[in-house]
Amino acid sequence: MTKADIVNEIAKNTGIDKATVLATVEAFMETVKDSLSKNQNVYLRGFGSFIVKHRAEKTARNISKNTTIIIPAHNIPSFKPAKTFMSQVKK
Repeated sequence: MTKADIVNEIAKNTGIDKATVLATVEAFMETVKDSLSKNQNVYLRGFGSFIVKHRAEKTARNISKNTTIIIPAHNIPSFKPAKTFMSQVKK
């Protein structure tokens, strides 16, 4: 399902015009991205959590050049679904 599909589905179910729904969806995604970039987690009860995970510095190998490289410590965004969400998907 794409963002356009989500906007169409919400517009059809609520009767709100697509432009307003698109602006709302875009604002939601921008808010989540801004929060995660500030290391603030986003919790949506019954749906899941958008969290920031920290990855420590590690040494990796470039097999083709037979060299080692150091991957610096960094943060990555992650999504952890709620238990009710997981049980609904499993059915």
